[in-house]
Amino acid sequence: MINTTFPALFVAHGAPTMVLDPGAAGAAQVRAAADLPRPRAIVVVSAHWQSAAPTVGVAPELDTMHDFHGFPPALYDVRYPARSDPAVAEQLRHLLRDDGFDVHVDRSRGLDHGAWTPLCLMYPAADIPLVPLSLLGDSGPEEHFRIGRALAPLLADGVLLLASGNITHNLADWRHSPAASGQESLYAGEFAEWMAQRIAAGDRAALVDYRRQAPHAARAHPSEEHLLPLFVALAAAGDGYRPHRLYAGIEAGVLAMDSYAFWPATGDGQ
Repeated sequence: MINTTFPALFVAHGAPTMVLDPGAAGAAQVRAAADLPRPRAIVVVSAHWQSAAPTVGVAPELDTMHDFHGFPPALYDVRYPARSDPAVAEQLRHLLRDDGFDVHVDRSRGLDHGAWTPLCLMYPAADIPLVPLSLLGDSGPEEHFRIGRALAPLLADGVLLLASGNITHNLADWRHSPAASGQESLYAGEFAEWMAQRIAAGDRAALVDYRRQAPHAARAHPSEEHLLPLFVALAAAGDGYRPHRLYAGIEAGVLAMDSYAFWPATGDGQ
């Protein structure tokens, strides 16, 4: 029985090629996993799975989804042969249901690249059971805070929450990156630092209202799905959470790769 309280992690998954060339952002994720005890299971929330209602993936074997095109052939050979955990999936379903959510299950979905990219780096043996959980495609930060709060008991029960997205995510800017000319767009760094300051201050109201308050918010996130996992992770750590910024940096001039560990107030983190 694991009695360690785990943090909720928010990690940047960047481009799928991160699994082949982890760079400094990937190395920080590897260190984060190495610094933690072994969890009995991982609940993974990826920006690339959205549904109308919270949906729990319950496929016994989770196929590796290559949900992209135009990347190096070696990337399509990557496999992450993970298995699910029926007991944790049921626990997750009950926590969400008890909070008033209409919870669905998906018996066939595998792991999209937002999930398996960081998992390949952090837990390469693929020997820890996984339970995928979808985002809400039509909801914003407030509802994802609510999902995160419902998941809080898992952290004290030997389960690691891994939320995967990006602090900035503008594909049009990424495709026309100023990094090719050795420059960097200021907006990505300014948005990331605003987020870091509000996270450090525990300013939930400002974070929920980031769309109006943060600099360059609409450009940093033309659509919200890559930031929503952050709210799930942050809320799961509860009031008085202790944030630890695992990594801060910009790739391709516009892609903020910041990652965080959110420790519950009663947790074991420093």
